[in-house]
This record gives sequence, C-alpha cells and structure tokens, in this order.
Amino acid sequence: MRTFTLPGTDLTVPNVVLGLMRIQEKSDDEVRALVGAARDAGIAFFDHADVYGADLHGCERRFAEAMAFTPREREQVVLQTKAGIVREGPYFDFSYEHLVASVDGSLRALGTDYVDILLLHRPDALVEPEEVARAFDELAAAGKVRHFGVSNHTPGQIELLKRYVTQPLVANQLQLSITHAPLVAQGVASNMRDLDQSVARDTGTLDYCRLNDITVQAWSPFQGGFFDGVFLGSEKYPELNAVIDRLAAEHDVPPIAVATAWITRHPAQMQVVLGTTTPERVTGAAQGSDLPLTRAQWYELFRAAGYTVP
Repeated sequence: MRTFTLPGTDLTVPNVVLGLMRIQEKSDDEVRALVGAARDAGIAFFDHADVYGADLHGCERRFAEAMAFTPREREQVVLQTKAGIVREGPYFDFSYEHLVASVDGSLRALGTDYVDILLLHRPDALVEPEEVARAFDELAAAGKVRHFGVSNHTPGQIELLKRYVTQPLVANQLQLSITHAPLVAQGVASNMRDLDQSVARDTGTLDYCRLNDITVQAWSPFQGGFFDGVFLGSEKYPELNAVIDRLAAEHDVPPIAVATAWITRHPAQMQVVLGTTTPERVTGAAQGSDLPLTRAQWYELFRAAGYTVP
C-alpha cells in the first residue's frame, strides 16, 4: 500500500481509503471483517459522515460499537467525517451552530475525543464563510478536529472559504472514476471545436487542488455515473471491460485493482474512497494502490471508457 504525508498535516495516509456509508445494518462480525480486510491491506483511514445510515450518525455509531477501539488502537487509525447535509431539510447547513453540533454528535457516535479530518459535505449555497471560520476555530481550539477540508467544492467556493478560514483545507472529496472523469476529460480536449468533451463542465478543480496542496479524494471510483451502477463487468461498457480484463491478467490482479490504479496512477496523488462492504473487494481494490500502469495503458483505459484523446 502506497502511503504519503497528507499535505498540510502530519498524517501518514494510504492512497486507498475505506468509506463506511453502508454498514449500519451489518453485524459486529461483518463490520470487523470489512475493517480487518482493510487493515490487512494497509488501509488505516476510514471515511464517515453524520448522514450515513438510516438515522443520524447511524454508521458512525455502528462502526464504534463493532470496533470498540482502545485509546491505543484509536491512535493507529485516521478517522474522517463530514458535516453540512441535512436530509430532511433545509438540505445544506454550514452555520456555526450546525457544524459544531454535528461534530459533537459524531464524536459521541464514534466514541472518540477527536476526528482527524472534518470535511464540509457538499457546498451550501447560503454559506456564510465567517460562520464556518468561527466553527473551525472553536473545534480546533477544543481539540475536537485536527484538520479540515471540503467535498464537491469548486475552486471559487474554496477561495471564498479561505478568505476567512485560517486552517489549511487539506482535502476535497470529488466523484471520479474512469467513466465519470470530467475532472480530467475536459482538459484533455480543451478548445477542440465541435467535440462535446471540450465543453467546460469543470472549473479547473483538479489543477487548482494540485496547485494548492489539497488532496483529491475520489468517491464512487467504480460507478458508471451518478449512482447508476458499477462499470466493472457491466454490459454497458464492453470495450472498457475488455481492456480492464486484459490488463488485470497481465498484472495478475483482479479487475477492480486496475480500476483503482487508473486513479492512483495520476500524479495528483489522489486517494480512492472505497464504498464496498465486501472484504474481498477491499482486498482486490487495494492491489491497485501502486499498480504500475504505463501512460499508454492509462490512456487506453480512458479511450475505452468513451473519452476522446485528440
């Protein structure tokens, strides 16, 4: 498992992360098997959110109940959570009161005194960055949150926050997979007349994050689009799967490792956030952490996914 120092922090982190948004109905043994598979593969970074689960903080609570970390065990893992989505309305809330209350709820649910990273969960159109800054300052001063970041934010939205927030924003969690790659696709075909791919659907987010030492965390790394099923083995993507299967055989890894490697191969040093609850898929995906795809193989996968390489 390839690891690196997360810019803006003192954390040594893996480039593959285990997301835990689907564990609330899992038994203790199932959660331990999933987390155990991750740990065996070198993944000690776990991604949560207050809204994951059937009820508020449900998956965070289920994780803590199943794992029951000792203080020493807690120190050996990185816990990340997110706040800002309110499912029943008003849908998004970055107010001081909501952020502080959400973190306090996450700490109780996770059974810990602190989270290593807190992300703002999707943009709030009504954000008042002074309120965010006030919340971050209080949470940092109290030792409840050690580092901060965002998810699904544009460069402009991050710049607005940075005008007021004093802590580094160390991560931006964004949807990215071979088949959902506007972060890279538009740039490859920039200024190509009559090519749909050249239409700007991104605002330079990936380059902005690289320039500002913000680590991109790729969520839904195996989804064909926005929660419309995985592309691995899908009849919708025969050409892509043919290339993936061939490369998997060449490297003696499962296909999911190749899909992971397409992201980890990128020089932006991104993290891949797994959403599976199957231990075997975690083990397989982890094999893509440092899989040495060549430039030709990376672009072949890109083209097989339907993108144009002019």
